[in-house]
Amino acid sequence: MTDERYWDDAKVGDECVTPAVTVTEAMVNAYAELTGDFTPVHLDEEYAKTTPFGTRVAHGLFGLSLADGLKTRADYRFLPGMSLGWTWDFKLPIKLGDTVHVKFRVGSMRTTKRNGWGIVVLPSELINQHGEVVQLGEHRLMIPMRPKANAAGEQA
Repeated sequence: MTDERYWDDAKVGDECVTPAVTVTEAMVNAYAELTGDFTPVHLDEEYAKTTPFGTRVAHGLFGLSLADGLKTRADYRFLPGMSLGWTWDFKLPIKLGDTVHVKFRVGSMRTTKRNGWGIVVLPSELINQHGEVVQLGEHRLMIPMRPKANAAGEQA
């Protein structure tokens, strides 16, 4: 099933692995331009060699941005809803040339007071080409429920 899902289509325990993307120098430079974060460890290889990383690394929030974007390219995705927030941790650096993907699952679900909407919590891991979890956390989303059919068989 590759169509976007309603809240009702999900079940706790559903899992997905996203496509992968390779982090390039151009991507990190563009992220710096976009955010205004020109910290040398991200942009200056000579400086980065003097740090514990030993080389340039991507911005931490760049990793979170990749994780969010990769989820939208997964076979398992939801109809557009509302992001309620992230809880996210940085575990290892993301280096130029790393290839990352996301593994996520439906960790929990609940209905809301808002008619026609439900909440899903997606525990997620951003994983590099070595199988190492570089970032992890969870994303909370409010997703529309499947419209109910009325007595005439029409969608409400």
